[in-house]
Amino acid sequence: MYPVIRMLKEAARARRQAPLGLLETHVSRHVCWPWDLDVWWELNNGRTLTLYDLGRIPLTIRLGLPAVLARNGWGMTVAGSSVRYRRRVRAFQRVEMRSRILGWDARFLYVEQAMWRAGEALNHVLLRQAVTGPGGIVPPERLVAALGGPAQSPALPGWVAAWIAADARRPWPPMPT
Repeated sequence: MYPVIRMLKEAARARRQAPLGLLETHVSRHVCWPWDLDVWWELNNGRTLTLYDLGRIPLTIRLGLPAVLARNGWGMTVAGSSVRYRRRVRAFQRVEMRSRILGWDARFLYVEQAMWRAGEALNHVLLRQAVTGPGGIVPPERLVAALGGPAQSPALPGWVAAWIAADARRPWPPMPT
């Protein structure tokens, strides 16, 4: 089940925090609850992505994105992700999550998020997000302009560019089995 109460709490907290610039980092703190665990008693990999919503959606609130989306009849969707897991997260452990937009290209925004504990990275996700409208994908520069952001994206880090290039080579649709 989606953690609606946790999301409402994070959204309310974000509304009380200072606005962020487009490329600034939103920092949030979270607890791994027993219902977040898998059968090995650690944070479930699917739940990890759900918890990243608890950092990414408040990031958008602090950026002023919901008002821009509503005003233009746009939405947002995740169009791809890659997660790297390095350390276990167990029940009742607290984590700090850092969420930020890295940049954009002609079709997508690229968002980086990581969970940390005691100065150590636990896991990390790179997400490709699309702004959607009645006609399909909205060029990110339209969203950025509506937010008062820079006309050009900062250069994406090499590892992000490599991920984009590798994903472009991935066959679609997948091979039938």
